Amino acid sequence: MTGGPRSSLVRALGVMFLVSIAAVRTAYGQVPTATDVAACNDEAPAVVKIGAASPTTNDHARAKGARDGSPATGAGDFKLPLVESSDPQIHGMNGEGAKDATYQAAYRSCMRRKGF
Repeated sequence: MTGGPRSSLVRALGVMFLVSIAAVRTAYGQVPTATDVAACNDEAPAVVKIGAASPTTNDHARAKGARDGSPATGAGDFKLPLVESSDPQIHGMNGEGAKDATYQAAYRSCMRRKGF
């Protein structure tokens, strides 16, 4: 015999909770693809041009580091050096764009919209 409607509700909520945890763990482990990187590097200059991005303090600090030559870059399959980072919101950013805090904000925003 089942526990009635209350027991079914508790069981359903438990299943929903477990599914939501699994979904979050899956999303967290995702890595931007070359297509994601290219799309955000293409979009960022246009966003910068219209002034629609708001850089954070971290964007300014990373941009200063990029201008000073401190971030790691790698050529990959792209013509320009790209930022390599464990942070998926800045990984793959155009090396020249990384020198501009507003570009970084636009790139990060694009990556967030893509689920990173």
